[in-house]
Amino acid sequence: MINIIYEDNHLLVVEKPVGMPVQKDSSGDDDLLSIMKKYLKDKYNKPGNVYLGLVHRLDRPVSGVMVFAKTSKAAKRLSSQIANHEFKKTYLAVVHGKVSDSGTFKDKLLKNPKTNMTSVSDKGKDAELDFTLAGYKNNLSLVKINLKTGRSHQIRVQFSSRNFPLYGDQKYNLKTEKGDIALFAMALEFTHPITKKVVKFSLPMPKRYPFNLFEE
Repeated sequence: MINIIYEDNHLLVVEKPVGMPVQKDSSGDDDLLSIMKKYLKDKYNKPGNVYLGLVHRLDRPVSGVMVFAKTSKAAKRLSSQIANHEFKKTYLAVVHGKVSDSGTFKDKLLKNPKTNMTSVSDKGKDAELDFTLAGYKNNLSLVKINLKTGRSHQIRVQFSSRNFPLYGDQKYNLKTEKGDIALFAMALEFTHPITKKVVKFSLPMPKRYPFNLFEE
């Protein structure tokens, strides 16, 4: 059962589970978009195809807050906010090593569609994030990240390229541990596409390891 955080006539905000693809892929596994379309179809007894706009994504191993648009007008306006960097995304991650108290990473990132891997490259697109150190224990840093751009695997690549790979990252951490990647989409903040009011949706930090090392 998917945790529904908020719903109105224009938006559907949910918690994406770990390991679930956002949309259909070659695995054939259940995907979040199809599940939420079925939810709307059943709840409102809608005939035919149900519209649900996918305006942003999370990597399959990543959990956290996602917003879908229930109308094409809402989707267009949310997409415009994302393109203009007016859509605030906050993440929590646990990385190996001790990062500085705060900082900004700026890189150019290039995705290889054949390998589904992203790397730092002069041929890539601009990628930027801000971070603050929220905790340090057992040579692991809990970082709070404000994602300025939304490149594929951006957080994972920008930290691993500086020798701070994410705990449990099966792609970019060569010494990876078994278990889920320690990356969590904690909050979204944006202007409601219809009411024009600023809205924020957030979830508490996961209780699973290694996040639970930093519980107060």
